[in-house]
Amino acid sequence: MAEAVLDVRDLAVEIDGRNVVDGVSLEVGRSEVVALVGESGCGKSMIAFAVMGLLPAVARVDRGQILLGGEDLVQIGEEAMRQVRGDRLAMIFQEPVSSLNPLMKVGEQVAESLVVHRAVTRQEAWGKAVEMLRKVGIPEPERRAGQLPAELSGGMCQRVMIASALISRPRLLIADEPTTALDVTIQAQILNLMKELRGFGDTAILIITHDMGVVADIADRVCVMYGGRIVEAAGVGETFARPSHPYTRLLLGTIPKLTGERKHLLRSIEGTVPDIAEWPSGCRFRTRCPLADEVCAETPPFLPIPGDPGHHSACWHLDKVGEIA
Repeated sequence: MAEAVLDVRDLAVEIDGRNVVDGVSLEVGRSEVVALVGESGCGKSMIAFAVMGLLPAVARVDRGQILLGGEDLVQIGEEAMRQVRGDRLAMIFQEPVSSLNPLMKVGEQVAESLVVHRAVTRQEAWGKAVEMLRKVGIPEPERRAGQLPAELSGGMCQRVMIASALISRPRLLIADEPTTALDVTIQAQILNLMKELRGFGDTAILIITHDMGVVADIADRVCVMYGGRIVEAAGVGETFARPSHPYTRLLLGTIPKLTGERKHLLRSIEGTVPDIAEWPSGCRFRTRCPLADEVCAETPPFLPIPGDPGHHSACWHLDKVGEIA
C-alpha cells in the first residue's frame, strides 16, 4: 500500500456508555480509494464524523488514534481542528442540498475554504471556484457560480459539494454515501468523477456506502463493518472473488444479478443489525449467521488469510464460509 494518509488505530466511539464504534483500525494510502461498507447502523458514518471532528454532542472518542499525515486529530483540540477541516481534510455529506447554505451563491461556498485557509483575495478565490466547478463538470460554470443551490439539480449540488471539498487540494476526502438519492445516470457521473479525482493532488478517498455495486466500481480496498467492528478487509478483487467472512458473503449475495439465461432472485440477510444496547457477546454477527455455534460466543481474532496477502477476517469458521449458499 502507498504511504498512509489516514491511519485509524483502535478507534472506539462512545454514546451513553456504549461503544458504537469498537476497536476499528484502517488505513488509506495516497491516491487510494478505500470503501467502508455495511448496513445502516453499523457505525460507518460515526467513523467519518470522528475523523472530521464532527461527532454529535452525545458522542465522544473513548480511545484510539486518528492520524492524518502522522498528526493525531484526537489530541489537537477544536481550534486546530478547524484549521485542518477544509484544508487537509474534507468531506462530502449524504445530502448535498441540505449541506449547502441556501442563501449563499454556490461560487462563494466553493471559494470559502480558500478565503479561510489560503492567502488569496476573494476575487482570486472566486476565479479558482469557477475553474473548479468547470473541472467537476458543471456546465456554464461562470453562470452557475452566481446561482443559489435551489436553482441547481441534485446532481449539480453534489458536484458543487465535491468542488468545495477539493478546491484546497485536501490530503483526504471522505465521501459519505455520495450517490444516495441520485438517479442512476447521475450516480454513474458522480462515480466517474470520483475515479478521476483519485489522482487529483494525490488526494486519498474514504468512501462510506452500503452499496456493493459502488464498491466494485470505484474502490481499491474494502473494509466490511458490522456491529461497530471491521470484520473483513481485503483488496476489492479478493473481496468479491473470495469473501472470507459470513457477513461479507451474504452481503455480496444481495447484489442484483441480471446476467445469464434467467434473472436471479434478489436475496436478503435475515434479521437486522442489533441496537448497541443489544449487541451479543463474542462475534456480533452470530445472531444472524448460518455458521454460528457455541464458540462464536467468544470474540474471534482478526487474522490474515493464508496465501492472500492483505486479506484479513474475524471469523471462527473460515474453513466453512465458502459453504454458505
